[in-house]
Amino acid sequence: MFPDKTQSYDNNSFFPAYIDYQQKKTNSYRVKIGLVETGDFPVMLAPMEDITDPPFRLLCRKYGADVVFTEFVASEGLIRDVEMSRRKLEFSEEERPVGIQIFGNNIDSMVMAARVAEEANPDFIDLNFGCPVRKIVNKGGGAALLQDIPLLLKITEAVVKAVKKPVTVKTRLGWDEKSKPIVLLAEQLQDIGISAITIHGRTRAQMYSGCADWSLIGEVKNNPKMVIPVIGNGDVVDGPTAAGKKAQTGVDGIMIGRGATGNPWVFREVKHYIKTGEILPGPDLGERIKVCQDHLIASAAWKGEITALLETRKHYPHYFRGIPDFKPFRIKLMSAMTLQDIFMIFDEIRTKYINN
Repeated sequence: MFPDKTQSYDNNSFFPAYIDYQQKKTNSYRVKIGLVETGDFPVMLAPMEDITDPPFRLLCRKYGADVVFTEFVASEGLIRDVEMSRRKLEFSEEERPVGIQIFGNNIDSMVMAARVAEEANPDFIDLNFGCPVRKIVNKGGGAALLQDIPLLLKITEAVVKAVKKPVTVKTRLGWDEKSKPIVLLAEQLQDIGISAITIHGRTRAQMYSGCADWSLIGEVKNNPKMVIPVIGNGDVVDGPTAAGKKAQTGVDGIMIGRGATGNPWVFREVKHYIKTGEILPGPDLGERIKVCQDHLIASAAWKGEITALLETRKHYPHYFRGIPDFKPFRIKLMSAMTLQDIFMIFDEIRTKYINN
């Protein structure tokens, strides 16, 4: 069904990995998820619908992402063999380490979906208990499970027992301001056998509004009972914000979502700043155009010209952020319906801003 990717893990083997974590003594220590080494302070690409497809994941790996995730995949779609869902499981060896993220609210369906995902041989399987989007929550998936912690735990335990790959979880602080169970929940998930947890610093009620609260992420990380890697997520957009969150909480790594859209260079910039304390100059306009064009061409090869053109529109405002008087070009890019039209617009941009 899937190409032979010869790499396998027993999720029970995460115990030696997190014992190494407890015994962190030297600067040579590298964070492990199960037996997968992810770097000394991994900077990860978050799973995002219609964004983190293979072309964009490869771009982010090229520019420094230590770990990437697929778009989230519906468990029901996988077990019903829906082509679109199956296709989301595909990845290249160059993307490793890569996690496949699944979501759903039925224990049996999640178990079957995890087994299907495991056949694709990712480095780990991630469970989505954090997506706040209405269409997901209304079906009982994603962050909706923060209203039913017992079911969330049962799903996790069943998946951990069903697969040999390391299982990770991505979630939020809680459902709303009155319900933020993340400190205890993280302990419970660890006890069940997950290999790492990523926490977005907002509740479901907040969606993406306001500021991410990293204080509770810090409580999880600094809980002496926690020994698996704790990854922080939310409002990391550059090197200084990443370093600030690292210093504030002591997290083992960070995950970047919206801050990477149309900005694959953010991983390179974050890692450079954390290592040196220096702000790395961003790409010039020529590089932005070239990378955007390469991204679009690869996307068209992957999913077809029309779909690629429509989905890449989410990236244009970010690829060309800060360019003065750019609005007329942005309108053209957002309405173009062929690759040739886009390339002609890119030439116009070069003529106005670079050649002159």
